[in-house]
Amino acid sequence: MMAIILEFEKPIIELENKIEELSKFTAKEDIDLSDEIPRLKKRLEKLRKEIFDNLSPWQKVQLSRHPDRPYTMDYIEMIMSDFIEIHGDRHFGDDKAMITGLAHVNGRKIMIFGHQKGRDMKKKLERNFGCAHPEGYRKAIRLMRLAEKYGIPVVTFIDTPGAYPGIGAEERGQAEAIAYNLREMAGLKVPIIVFVIGEGGSGGALGIGLGDRIFVLENAYYSVISPEGCAAILWREPSKAPAAAEALKLTAPELLELGIIDGMIPEPLGGAHRNPMLAAEGIKKTIIKNLDELCALTPDALLAARYEKYRKIGVYGEE
Repeated sequence: MMAIILEFEKPIIELENKIEELSKFTAKEDIDLSDEIPRLKKRLEKLRKEIFDNLSPWQKVQLSRHPDRPYTMDYIEMIMSDFIEIHGDRHFGDDKAMITGLAHVNGRKIMIFGHQKGRDMKKKLERNFGCAHPEGYRKAIRLMRLAEKYGIPVVTFIDTPGAYPGIGAEERGQAEAIAYNLREMAGLKVPIIVFVIGEGGSGGALGIGLGDRIFVLENAYYSVISPEGCAAILWREPSKAPAAAEALKLTAPELLELGIIDGMIPEPLGGAHRNPMLAAEGIKKTIIKNLDELCALTPDALLAARYEKYRKIGVYGEE
């Protein structure tokens, strides 16, 4: 399968190809280029750093959607053990865009939830491109209640452009399912840790996004609407998506500054897909550290802290 190259990555790929060609030529022709290749490698590292340290919000959105980026199931395999997937909402059916199940992290039992996208077209259709139906959110809250009953902490991975907006989903109560989840998660008496691992779009993200601690990966985004959706509403022009991404303040550093999230998890240079294990290690350390802190609180203290956290979000004035 051909590697996907984003526009801003092209200078890096060109230099990588040049280094590879020179290395092959050196080996084949027995020519000494021992000075030239290290010089180019040093230039490559500098170029990588310059580009990825100065990405625009729109470029980060593009990176968050990279098809090689690790998805929920990838992180479950890298971080967790003894994963048992649990299916169905007990009302309508099982939504494959929403993964739910039991697992262990560093010996501690957790209930894990996450949007799941597909790699090839067959899987993309099966997973509905990571856009959950109402039954996906109802399955999630069913399992969250089960976690609460047995005192099991909840961990969620957000990666969706938004909840599925089809007629069937609307008929089955998409908006009600998300609103119900928000109300129930607000009062859940077990720790909830939320990670935005790719796209964090609108109510589709919020449906499993209310937590005691919220973390966004360096090249992920979290927003009330996708940049394209915002551009269509404000300017009626999809090409304005980069301007919309700028205005929405959807990147991890911006969200941290606004007090919406609790932390940004660094990614390997070039994105999580460049070194998935390194990205997974950062998430695992964050889960362990925050579970240790949150599990030390009583249920009443946990709920009080959660209430205060959301009361502090937002800016307002009084006259």
